[in-house]
Amino acid sequence: MTGPGVGRWRTRLEAAVTARGRLCVGIDPHAALLDSWGLEDTAAGLAAFAETCVAAFADEVAVVKPQVAFFERFGSAGYAVLERTIASLRSAGVLVIADAKRGDIGSTSDAYAAAWLDPVSPLASDAVTVSPYLGPGALEPFVRRAVAHGAGLFVLARTSNPEGEQVQTARTLSGDTVAQHVVSAAEAVDREAGDAVAGLVVGATRGHGLDLREFSGPILAPGLGAQGASAADLPSLFEGASKLLLPNSSRDIARHGPDVMALRDAARRVRDEVERALA
Repeated sequence: MTGPGVGRWRTRLEAAVTARGRLCVGIDPHAALLDSWGLEDTAAGLAAFAETCVAAFADEVAVVKPQVAFFERFGSAGYAVLERTIASLRSAGVLVIADAKRGDIGSTSDAYAAAWLDPVSPLASDAVTVSPYLGPGALEPFVRRAVAHGAGLFVLARTSNPEGEQVQTARTLSGDTVAQHVVSAAEAVDREAGDAVAGLVVGATRGHGLDLREFSGPILAPGLGAQGASAADLPSLFEGASKLLLPNSSRDIARHGPDVMALRDAARRVRDEVERALA
């Protein structure tokens, strides 16, 4: 079983991608997708969707990324489904990235970190996405808990949404873009921690404009499939970047549901395309 506190984050991630490839599959159960699967937009429909995804992906992919918002919209019932989903995936050896995009300061930041990274939490995941836009230093509680529990962070640097460009490509007083400053901050965290604790989120949908040559931590790259990026785009977009590149595909795979075998075959196909492109 994988999980926080069971080995170093980098070691566990490297072992997982060696065994099952670099593809990260997203679980994004929005209302239209539930409907396309013939499921009601209810907590029961959500549970059926999540259980199907677990059955399809548990033995095939290294990393799965549940989008927390699509669970929490059902309140406590949705969170109960998310807790079961995380636990089931991790019991099957899948690394789980909770796509929560949390970020705050002080005790609030620490509480968020405890919720997603502390092994005693029912939401405990292998990693969580975090926002640095209250200042990278505000993420210190996440870093501390990630180090303590052998977990990881994926810090938003250059996201796949077009409207993020105005903020992320703005210049800081040092002359770097905001996104490049985030990369440098993540590099500093990993040097101090001696592990790939702080990964990055860098969208695969366009040229990101970042210098990633010195960054050796994991990079979560959303945008594969429905958002327009293809596996063939990855080598040029991420030339010289970390070998721990995790391209993410969600809707392009989920559209093959609700048949478990069709979902599994779609995940295998995309996984193999990614591995061929990055070989």
